[in-house]
Amino acid sequence: MFEGVLGTSMLQKASINKITQYQLINLRDFGSGPRKQVDDTPYGGGDGMLLKVEPLVLAIEQAKKNDPEALVLLPTPRGELYKQSTAKKLAASNRGLIIVCARYEGYDERVTNWVDEAYRIGNYVLTGGELPAMIIVDSVTRLLPGVLGGETSAEIESFQADDLTVEFPQYSRPELFRDMPVPDVLLSGNHAQIEQWRKNRHKPAS
Repeated sequence: MFEGVLGTSMLQKASINKITQYQLINLRDFGSGPRKQVDDTPYGGGDGMLLKVEPLVLAIEQAKKNDPEALVLLPTPRGELYKQSTAKKLAASNRGLIIVCARYEGYDERVTNWVDEAYRIGNYVLTGGELPAMIIVDSVTRLLPGVLGGETSAEIESFQADDLTVEFPQYSRPELFRDMPVPDVLLSGNHAQIEQWRKNRHKPAS
């Protein structure tokens, strides 16, 4: 799942330019028994399987050997809501990120003793932590200097102050497409009017 995302577009560019480094750790390398078991039934009963604490902690400790100062993040529905300000904070910290991808019914709660911060990317449930991890990696990487290219590319966009406003509409060539024209103000060359038009079209996200 990760190789396709990390090897594409801006995430790949960041890696090639040595702005970031990605490393994937297979939890089964730390599983127990001949089947390298990483999950088990929960105490107290209930449906599903939990990721066991031993392989999770061993994997975190292995990652810490490679980057002792890295923050350990846990995507979980019980975490704080992940926002643009969170991505900015993580990008500005200049610390590595170790992201624990839970699966199945969840994880043994004791692993949280090795976790620095827990986040949820929305009020819904997914089958695992891989997609949230990719979202975190993408949202942080694009904020690192040299990734996007334009000096203000990461500044003039949606959700910058967690105020739920989205970026103004944008247009490109052709000027007319199927009787739908580009707004005249954007063709005027009057930068003050263009700036005012854009300010007027910042709006709350639906």
